[in-house]
Amino acid sequence: VALLERTQLTAGSTWHAAGLIPSYARSRNVGRMIARSIEIYEGLEAETGQSVGWHKCGQLRIANTRDRLDEYKSYMDVAEVQGLRARIVSPAEAREIWPLLDNKDMLGALYHPDDGHIAPADVTQAMAKGARDLGAKVHLDTEVVGFERMPGGEWKVNTSRGDILCEHVILATGNYARQTGAMLGLDIPAIPIVHQYWITEAVPEIVERKRLGLPEMPILRDEGYEGYLREEGDGLLFGPYERTEQLKLFAENGVPEWFGADLLDEDFDAVSWNWERASELVPALGRAGIKRNVRGPFQMTADELPLMGQAWGLENVWLAEGVPGGILWGGAIGYYLSERIVEGGNSIDTAELDPRRFGHYANKNWTRAKVREAWGTHAVQHYPGQDMPAARPQKTAPSYDRLSQLGAVWDVLNGWEMPSWFAPAGVEARNIYGWRWTPKGNHVAEEVQAVRQAVGLVEMTPMTKFEVSGPGTEAWLDGILANKLPRPGRVALAHHLTRAGGVQAEYVVARLQNGLFYLISTPRAERCNFDDLSRLLPQSGNVQLRNVTDDRGSFTIVGPKAREVLQPLTEVDLSNEAFPWFSVRSGTVGLASDVRLLRVNYSGELGWELYHPLCYQRHLLDALLASGEAHGLRPVGLQALESLRLDKSYRAMYRDMNPELSAWESGLDRFVSLDKGDFIGRAALVAKQKQGTGRRIATLSIDTDGASAFA
Repeated sequence: VALLERTQLTAGSTWHAAGLIPSYARSRNVGRMIARSIEIYEGLEAETGQSVGWHKCGQLRIANTRDRLDEYKSYMDVAEVQGLRARIVSPAEAREIWPLLDNKDMLGALYHPDDGHIAPADVTQAMAKGARDLGAKVHLDTEVVGFERMPGGEWKVNTSRGDILCEHVILATGNYARQTGAMLGLDIPAIPIVHQYWITEAVPEIVERKRLGLPEMPILRDEGYEGYLREEGDGLLFGPYERTEQLKLFAENGVPEWFGADLLDEDFDAVSWNWERASELVPALGRAGIKRNVRGPFQMTADELPLMGQAWGLENVWLAEGVPGGILWGGAIGYYLSERIVEGGNSIDTAELDPRRFGHYANKNWTRAKVREAWGTHAVQHYPGQDMPAARPQKTAPSYDRLSQLGAVWDVLNGWEMPSWFAPAGVEARNIYGWRWTPKGNHVAEEVQAVRQAVGLVEMTPMTKFEVSGPGTEAWLDGILANKLPRPGRVALAHHLTRAGGVQAEYVVARLQNGLFYLISTPRAERCNFDDLSRLLPQSGNVQLRNVTDDRGSFTIVGPKAREVLQPLTEVDLSNEAFPWFSVRSGTVGLASDVRLLRVNYSGELGWELYHPLCYQRHLLDALLASGEAHGLRPVGLQALESLRLDKSYRAMYRDMNPELSAWESGLDRFVSLDKGDFIGRAALVAKQKQGTGRRIATLSIDTDGASAFA
């Protein structure tokens, strides 16, 4: 193992980071990764003999609104599952924990006693020492200038000090991510932003606390000032979050040659309101003199999560890029990326960090807009399922304007706009978010009833769509998918498993004819699934894989009157005898040619999915609406579909199935055919079947007192 460092260790962002280690995460898997970082850091000093400057002082998050308090109450279930010590405290108890706080609007707070902060430079040196002790080489002042793929599959890394031959390449280049990625043809969706914090002179109250031997106060986060505050020596360290309009990006077109362990000039005007508000809530801050400003860049992605995993389209190239709060993530990324390379998979689900979660839509301009939005709204209230407005709409189907006229309220999936729900006449067409039941729930319920009692139309164009063809297609797919392949004219639900038996991907597989299959999967998985399948293609060339996601649209016509709406528009016989469940036919619908009709849908009701060339979509929509008018057809959004699929206990990829859970644990028994021959993950499933499993997915019926079941 060799580490190539352009200048010196900690140069760039690490040396000036504030070193916060918060365990708060709404995602269980993200929380587990953060816990892994903490575990590694806590053991690093004993392992290497080098201090890491770990201060386990805790963290206190103030709630000034009911929504924020609801968020923290909802989080408590996540904390319990993760085994974290956390509790909701009253305003009085919060003031006891943080006696310098003077917040009269506080409704309560979330307290994590085991959080803290660490010295990033010390951690880096300790990690480097541990790596050297185990035989790794650290090359300082060694700039990478290029990469070459060798005939034997190895990588030749060209550096300012000569070439290095290696099997795997890991890009962990921080602010240089876009430049480094470009050397390999990758447009990495991350851009550096500029953040700053201030360190004060000595604060008398803190000096007195130390004289009395009192413990360090927790890191304090208060939405009132949108930032963080902690002790630093005898003073305070205050880091305000820059809002979107004040946020500065750094080196969008490449980091300058001169930049290394450098800082940028102070910009107090950008965060003056944060400082003023923080001084009101913590008067001791306002009275303190300023000792130092620290302002520098670090990487950011659109969803504020790192890019960790396989680079798309390249063999043995791995990304550890776009890491906001690098020291928070560093231990976990090193651990799980190494595990993935050595073991071929991860022991926990890391799909949320997969670099391939972003598609080709995530270009530089899109990334710039979304990064500004993500950091600029970092401290404001967010809600379950909330999609932010920047860089939208970007990808739209031809039906977008027509559905907007019908009241569509839009969400975004893999860059595509997709109707979330439809506002009836007289209701404002805008998304309403919350931790409790909101008025839109009534409109979603009406859409659900329309599907159950009459007929609904769902716009499903964002679904990932692949065509697989060639003489070797059947044997190739049969060796990948866990279910038996369908006969010509039939459809099957099949899963691509990991070698450990987890669920890598789910596909609706339609066999159009011998040698031609149509695969449909979740929108989010487009780049990931295409990349995974591409790596498995035979070198003989007798299998061709095409991504037709952007070429074909999709409508679902579903409900007891679906046949009455669709049959007048097509000569395809839609009767049960001619067109049974899990079948596929091709034909003309209205004036739209080459429509692939699948009798399968995500709601479990009578219905068909209509996959059509996008050039016909506007006509097809008008034809369906006209035919459906007499039957009570209603446009239906994603939220109603989600409710319907839950009623049928249909699984959702990444929520109910993931690489960590085996096919047995996810309840996919009837979609696994152990008797069909070998497939990826079969041996692991056989072993797990013999061992038995203590976990099985279950559908719960939940009674609430007004809280959203999705919160």
